[in-house]
Amino acid sequence: MKHIHKHYKLFALLILMIIGFSSSTSAQEITYFHNWQFRQAGTIKWYDAKVPGCIHTDLLQNGLIEDPFYRTNEELLQWIDKVNWEYKCSFRKPSTRSSDQKLLLVFEGLDTYADVYLNGRKIHSNDNMFVKSEILINQEFLKDDNELSIFFRSPVMTGLQKMQEYGLPLPADNDQSEKGGMGPNKVSIYTRKAPYQYGWDWGPRLVTTGIWRDAYLKIVPDLKINDVFIEQGEITDKSAALTASVELQGVSGNDLEINIFADGKNVAGKSLKLNSPEVLKKENGVYLITLPFTISSPKLWWPNGQGEHPLYDITVDLLSNGSSIDKKTVKTGIKKIRLIRNTDKNGETFYFEVNGKPIFAKGANYIPNDVFPSRVDTAKYEYIVASAAQANMNMLRVWGGGIYENDLFYDLCDKYGILVWQDFMFACAMYPGNDDFLKEVASEANYNIKRLRNHPCIALWCGNNEIEQAWAQYEENRGWGWKQRYNSSERAIIWKAYDTVFHVILPQKVRELAPGIPYWHSSPSAGMGKLSSHTNTSGDMHYWGVWHGNEPIESYKNYRARFMSEYGFQSFPEYESVKNYTKPEDWDIYSPVMLAHQRSMIGNKRINDYLAEWYNQPQSFEDFLYVSQLLQAEAIKTAIHAHRTDRPYCMGTLYWQLNDCWPVASWSGIDYYGRWKALHYFAKEAFKNQIITVDQTNEKINIYGISDIDKTSEASLRINLMDFNGATLWNRIMTVKLNANSATLLTSIDLKKLPALQHKTDALISLSLFRGDKIIDTEIHYLDKPKNLKLPFPGLSVHIRQKPGKFDIEITSKSLCKNLMLISEGNAYAFPDNFFDILPGETKVVTVTTDLSYDEFEKKLSYIHLQQACTH
Repeated sequence: MKHIHKHYKLFALLILMIIGFSSSTSAQEITYFHNWQFRQAGTIKWYDAKVPGCIHTDLLQNGLIEDPFYRTNEELLQWIDKVNWEYKCSFRKPSTRSSDQKLLLVFEGLDTYADVYLNGRKIHSNDNMFVKSEILINQEFLKDDNELSIFFRSPVMTGLQKMQEYGLPLPADNDQSEKGGMGPNKVSIYTRKAPYQYGWDWGPRLVTTGIWRDAYLKIVPDLKINDVFIEQGEITDKSAALTASVELQGVSGNDLEINIFADGKNVAGKSLKLNSPEVLKKENGVYLITLPFTISSPKLWWPNGQGEHPLYDITVDLLSNGSSIDKKTVKTGIKKIRLIRNTDKNGETFYFEVNGKPIFAKGANYIPNDVFPSRVDTAKYEYIVASAAQANMNMLRVWGGGIYENDLFYDLCDKYGILVWQDFMFACAMYPGNDDFLKEVASEANYNIKRLRNHPCIALWCGNNEIEQAWAQYEENRGWGWKQRYNSSERAIIWKAYDTVFHVILPQKVRELAPGIPYWHSSPSAGMGKLSSHTNTSGDMHYWGVWHGNEPIESYKNYRARFMSEYGFQSFPEYESVKNYTKPEDWDIYSPVMLAHQRSMIGNKRINDYLAEWYNQPQSFEDFLYVSQLLQAEAIKTAIHAHRTDRPYCMGTLYWQLNDCWPVASWSGIDYYGRWKALHYFAKEAFKNQIITVDQTNEKINIYGISDIDKTSEASLRINLMDFNGATLWNRIMTVKLNANSATLLTSIDLKKLPALQHKTDALISLSLFRGDKIIDTEIHYLDKPKNLKLPFPGLSVHIRQKPGKFDIEITSKSLCKNLMLISEGNAYAFPDNFFDILPGETKVVTVTTDLSYDEFEKKLSYIHLQQACTH
């Protein structure tokens, strides 16, 4: 695991330059704009701006506002989204071009209500953050020196106007309108913009404006390649039948030729005329040509842990009269995916099959890495996706309240073998159904499906997050109380809008543009017309009985799901992270600053209450943060083990959530600064392809072996009951069978036959699964909750040994050491393993890669363990 520092950033940038990450490259000439400036509309002074960027980051870089994340500064910045802003830049007229070329002005993303002017002439209007704008420039509008300017209208005030025009306020519980000075007016849903920026129960209210993705001039041929889609047909070991759907735009009377290359090898070609019957003519001078081709002995793309993730470069070369006029390359992988929903004895299955193999989905829900997404750099993207892969995840759910991520994110998921459950950007709210809004939804879906459909990582398109469950159309007494706020005619209007978006527009777009990728209308759901519940035997489930329902952590074992797509438990960031946004006087979980960085109203109290059930009271603020992470990690580990043990009934577990968008107490396993919490380390172990897990009842200890490997194999299982000082009380070794792609009960031990009942508080069961001298997995099982354990002081001995470019930290414990957390001051380096237990007499070695000197390394290293944090 690497943390984000200057060396890692340089490394990641060089790697990306060498690999040439891009899902789509073109021969078209691109010129980026420089010298951007901004000002508040109606004022005089202009300031330097950065593109891509947003108004908040530009204000911050110019020293006009304080850091929005520090202490309670967020509250002072709510004025920004209520005024209008202007951006401008100048550019020289492009050099002379041939008569068969055109000039396009391209904005990959304008946020959000924007009017674009060229030399004072309005040339474009935008009102959707999630689409790309391409504007054909009339040569007559250009001078030798040109000014491009953009007028951004307030997203909040424009949203308020749209709400008033619609005439029907709609529910959007997570829109923190009161904090934003908007009273009860939940205006976010009337604007196609990232919902989470209006506030969520883990995020701030910082509603952005600006040029959030690249802006540039592009010289294109009169006839250009708009898009290339590689559709996959029959795949065998010997060949993969593929079809290139090539979209052209423009006019040309010349004879044309299209050639297809796969990794440089010509695999198909065709001569054609645009007016021939085999060319499908669409609107606005768009033509569609299809060319089938075959790749012999294909290298299949597999999810992480199931095989390699090879990618192919597919290049389309467009020629006119024998000369190449445009060229486009896309990266893709050869993969066949299906969502299997078959009737079985329990109900209906819900799992993904990749290349004919059922896949147990292991992973987390993913949110944007920053409330200001334009400042998430290449290194941060690489770090987050690599961290997911290092934790043995094979799926991330891109949640519907954020953004359709940058191309780089999906490139990295392709690279690391991470399947993506892709939500459309609708979450926890009802949406308008007027013609203009529906038109924007269709345009947004069209653009993003086409942009992402060549990525082998895409596993599913999902209509929305939790809206079906919240409105509960099919059962009057279910839901979040939304529909009870409206009369029957209003309900009909609201439901018709929902039905049109999620049951008509979006599934039609997926079928049309991404054939072969499944569509799921809402998460969670038991299927069309059937609401998800905790007793469903079909569909996917969001289980929040633990946490929101205040049910005990053990309840994770009681609720069965065919696919658990959301559940979670909160913790605080570690002390080193909290110091970045607080002062010492803030170091109390109920201080105004700590509460401002906790957006769940029940959050801090809920952590405290659960912690009191499981742990003794921590000694200090720093200790409390540490123990909160242990609590979270143990909770999610309990859930993951329960879900994996329930295979094949359950075939997926995606916890909430992987990452953070600002420094906050939340459900994340990686905090905003990139530090792995205890949860992420625990998930890394719990998601391994082969694990052992223990389920203790009042009478028995049941030991399961779980395998995501295709072959059944034998192994040895060693079971050792020992006290905390290392004395063995009982032990066994046995040969067990790990069934392929299964959860298997390896053995069941009657507690009455063990001396365990009289040692519940001062003993543990150590388990090892091994084959020959290779350890497959280890597990330590405690017979009681941590607060009841009579933990001795461990007596640690720590030695640091320097090696070229790295250090070995050797830790030996005389007695049991529980949950040792290694700490790096200032995030100077990172640990591949952490929060681990050390058995009596055991030596644990943790190897850290860093270029620090020995003295610097030692100075920045410290540790904490449970006995130290909760001594009474």
